[in-house]
Amino acid sequence: MAHEIPRDILENHAALAKEVAAADIAYHQQDQPLMSDAAYDERRRALQALEAQWPALKTLDATSQKIGAPVAAGFAKVVHHVPMLSLGNIFADEEVAEFCARVRRFLGLAEEAPLAVVAEPKIDGLSMSLRYEDGELVTAATRGDGAEGEDVTANVRTITEIPQHLRGNPPDVLEVRGEIYMSRRDFVALNARQVQAGRPVFANPRNAAAGSLRQLDPAITATRPLHFFAYAWGEASALPALTQRGMVGAFASYGLPVNPLMTLCADAAAMKAQFAAIGTARPGLDYDIDGVVYKVDDLALQQRLGFVSRAPRWAVAHKFPAEQAVTELRDIEIQVGRTGALTPVARLEPVNVGGVMVSNATLHNEDEIARKDVRIGDYVIVQRAGDVIPQIVGVVMERRPRDAKPFVFPQVCPACGSAALREIDDKGVADAVRRCSAGLTCPAQAVERLKHFASRDAFDIEGLGDRQIEQFYADGLIHSPADIFTLAARDAASLKKLKDREGFGEQSVKNLFAAIDARRRVPLNRLLYALGLRHVGRTNSRRLARHFGSIDALLNAVLGDQTAAMAELTGIDGLGEVVASSLLAFFAEAHNRDAVSALLAEVTPQPMEEIVSASPVAGKTVVFTGALERMTREEAKASAERLGAKVSGSVSKKTDLVIAGPGAGSKRTQAEALGVEVISEDEWFARITPA
Repeated sequence: MAHEIPRDILENHAALAKEVAAADIAYHQQDQPLMSDAAYDERRRALQALEAQWPALKTLDATSQKIGAPVAAGFAKVVHHVPMLSLGNIFADEEVAEFCARVRRFLGLAEEAPLAVVAEPKIDGLSMSLRYEDGELVTAATRGDGAEGEDVTANVRTITEIPQHLRGNPPDVLEVRGEIYMSRRDFVALNARQVQAGRPVFANPRNAAAGSLRQLDPAITATRPLHFFAYAWGEASALPALTQRGMVGAFASYGLPVNPLMTLCADAAAMKAQFAAIGTARPGLDYDIDGVVYKVDDLALQQRLGFVSRAPRWAVAHKFPAEQAVTELRDIEIQVGRTGALTPVARLEPVNVGGVMVSNATLHNEDEIARKDVRIGDYVIVQRAGDVIPQIVGVVMERRPRDAKPFVFPQVCPACGSAALREIDDKGVADAVRRCSAGLTCPAQAVERLKHFASRDAFDIEGLGDRQIEQFYADGLIHSPADIFTLAARDAASLKKLKDREGFGEQSVKNLFAAIDARRRVPLNRLLYALGLRHVGRTNSRRLARHFGSIDALLNAVLGDQTAAMAELTGIDGLGEVVASSLLAFFAEAHNRDAVSALLAEVTPQPMEEIVSASPVAGKTVVFTGALERMTREEAKASAERLGAKVSGSVSKKTDLVIAGPGAGSKRTQAEALGVEVISEDEWFARITPA
């Protein structure tokens, strides 16, 4: 049940997700990390730990599943034919054996069965996809958000290490993936030139490489010493090898640079030994690495293992320990988010932590401030971790000022003065997060919701950024999402035109209105995500859009019989009662229904974009029940989803197919009663296997 998850767990999960999202944008899109690799990894790992402890949280926040960041303005978009996913992380030696054990369990391999894994350095650079057709380089794109990246083809053509034409006999189509990086020696020389020219220096080689590549003028990129390592692939018309190591060897034969430290390991002990060896060699390398990547070598096993959310099951990154530094805590500021959460942020004396200048750190909530006894004026230990806001590990007590006083967390909202409360659940446990009680009457919440609505993953309105939204809200021009779409008409009728305001001009206003009009038709999943419901992130928005198909169908369900609505919502695979309760609670409020109705008078939701699949089960809802003998339950579900099917945990009139193994019980009986087709596991394989 939803109430079984403590409120403080839910809020901590949401706060962590917000930090990760902010860091992803700063790192992947702006090339300006808010913190170190170690801090980001720790936040990501904290999310995963919560989701492991509370399985209902597993997919409640899309941030934990996201990859990279949306494409930045100024670059054309390139859709990746095969998504560019990220990697899961491990941090301790014992987790290496756990990774191998997970792979064996998923595949049903005995402990004594061989399982070869390659280990290679994890390059700290910018992910890149190079598309070759008939051996010729035709497109180069950044990772972006994993689904689409930035077209940087002209810039990549200036990198001498990357061949314009592949040698030998490569496949007709081959997307080579790897990492653009800058050597340490070149980085030092570049910063020296920056100082001599009176220009800002780069924080670290990764930022220098990313900033150099993502120049709108390729001539600037041509002056920067960039390098490339190839280690993976996307779309390929044929594969020249049957193993990971063989594929990288083929890349080298085509003239692509590959890392010489890749090693084949027979077991977890050999993997840990290679991790230690690469860690020892790390200081002497002329390029930055932040860990070691392990990949199952056999490509057939990789195919069977597939992917889970944002990462492959057949690979994992073993990260090096976090780096730390000591600096002064200047102040603690309270920020108010779109759900009213009061989040404390530490303002620090800027300090270099592992090559990244850090000036802000998260304090999560008031309990953490009290637990660590963090006070303004303290000298604190700051730990880097990836792409997210850094973490304060502890206080250097011997350097504490004599007059330092415990921080008093505000009991009222700093934005509107309303009471800020910590809700108490039915077990008497207080939320970890204190929230403003004013709702949308609080200007901070209203503004943050509007920012979310217009953001890239929601309505993606070009030219309507945070600054414009803040200004328009302060001037009384927009207070709700629907107001955005009536802005042009109201401006035309107003005596004070938007084009005459400071910071605007006739052309910029014309462009803004055109961008708003262009978003009057958006996919349903984007609209649902844009509403900003708690626990309804990108993943759950897609699940809802896929299930209902239209906004009318969704509204008919959630505004009808609530018991039936709860049953239908929880029957959607992966959704759960927390999401269902949040959705029903949102539409139970009259002002929310009014806001949605006003919005729907201005916009027309479209069907969700789906990847077209030619498989015979694409688009069908399937249920697996009973004991499966040829594959594990996880492998069955993963393979069905790869073929475009929707896997459900329950049988209903909307179920298309039930795959029943030995011991199938009530689900098979229910399917037969409803007239749903029931087949065996062997029949399933016959159906999905090409003739």
